[in-house]
Amino acid sequence: MNNAGLHPKKALAQHFLVSSGILRRIVNAADLTPQDLVVEVGPGLGVLTDALAQQARQVVAVELDRELAEALVTRYSAVPKVRIIHGDARTVPLDELVTRGAPYKVVANLPYYAATPIVRRFLEASHRPVLLVVTVQREVARRMAALPGDMSLLGVGIQVYGRAKIVAAIPPGAFRPPPAVTSAVVRIDPHAEPAVDAENAEGFFALVRAGFSAPRKQLQGALSHALDRPAAEVRALLGSLGVDPTRRAETLSVDEWRKVYQADEARKAAARD
Repeated sequence: MNNAGLHPKKALAQHFLVSSGILRRIVNAADLTPQDLVVEVGPGLGVLTDALAQQARQVVAVELDRELAEALVTRYSAVPKVRIIHGDARTVPLDELVTRGAPYKVVANLPYYAATPIVRRFLEASHRPVLLVVTVQREVARRMAALPGDMSLLGVGIQVYGRAKIVAAIPPGAFRPPPAVTSAVVRIDPHAEPAVDAENAEGFFALVRAGFSAPRKQLQGALSHALDRPAAEVRALLGSLGVDPTRRAETLSVDEWRKVYQADEARKAAARD
């Protein structure tokens, strides 16, 4: 793409990928086939867009920067398999990107400031992608893919919906201008069904947030304080599930959180009866 006159905008935290080696790692991680529909967020100058279009059936690229979007529309005017949409991936209706029910993949170098809400939006949608490969800050990537013992609210939020794995670290020099932090490529394989169904998601995450509200506290203390429950009640609930009340929130797996939530809901239902 001829990028004459186009410059990264600091206000949009734009860092354009220039490393061909990292580009190959991203594309390879997506396991693309000639039948794939790919949604790209933040195509920038179109470097990743070009690589995706070489292997996929269609690429739908969402660009927030109007100037870049207009340049991309011109760049791909003669490439029917590439469609450029000017909009915010956090809010643009998904039906404008892909036909409901059609399988699709998300492959993107995400803007750091919006990476988490964009990933969460796709994972929590009723029409989820079959695969996501995204570039984010390395620290965010580590939290997304964390194992019990080093879990966080973000880790639980991602892993309820899919399995996350770090594919590669990306040094600042792979971008122009170089960001101040190291980045990483994360691959997320969504579960066939989320670990928590949509109707229970709000209550489930309220419980998890309570657990992480004081991450240095023991779980019994954090939940008792955040949920305004007697410590003995919380201790009994956890003990009934074989969860040591002295553990910390970071040590629980998604499955353990799910069991705690279900047991708590059952206890509340019994109390109402």
